[in-house]
Amino acid sequence: MHRIVELGAVAVIRADEPAKLPHIIEAIHKGGVSAIEITMTVPRALDLIEETARSMGDEIILGVGSVLDSETTRMAINAGARYVVCPVFKESIIRTAHRYDAPAMPGCFTPTEILEAYEAGADIVKVFPANILGMKFFKAIKAPMPHLQLMPTGGVSLTNAGEWLASGASAVGIGSALLDKAAIAEGRYEQLTENAKTLVSSIAAYRQQ
Repeated sequence: MHRIVELGAVAVIRADEPAKLPHIIEAIHKGGVSAIEITMTVPRALDLIEETARSMGDEIILGVGSVLDSETTRMAINAGARYVVCPVFKESIIRTAHRYDAPAMPGCFTPTEILEAYEAGADIVKVFPANILGMKFFKAIKAPMPHLQLMPTGGVSLTNAGEWLASGASAVGIGSALLDKAAIAEGRYEQLTENAKTLVSSIAAYRQQ
């Protein structure tokens, strides 16, 4: 978790073609984005997590996303995922992740839900969908509860990541803005590297203020 906060961004990967996943990960890692979340919506997700952990486990911080139950949590961690991200808050997922020494990042929407997730042991609370709530919401939440670690997913662009951090986020989750579908379809993975560099620059600009 410390490393993810230090990096400032988690790449959320939803790939329709599993064979392209290694190229996607390599391209964004080359651009400086090393926290990688492979979602369970990707075909053969568990196999891909295992293969990625074996081939790049020392270079990236590999996690699993879109987790909805404890059994998937267990299988993904055993496959090589080092942290677990959910679109919803379920205590059972947090408990299972911690049983296997993996941080848990549940998805929440309301102030009450966010606090309940924190009290249940969430390491970072994923605020989702953040585009509906906006940056002002983060500032409002952090005012009475500055101890919270929050990560917006949804509404994060290549150039506004630093603004989210300035609003109180500990890190950002970013998917479609980083993973250009047209570039992937055409095999132009160098575009993903450039996207990653732009994202990293946005985070660095905020931290240099």
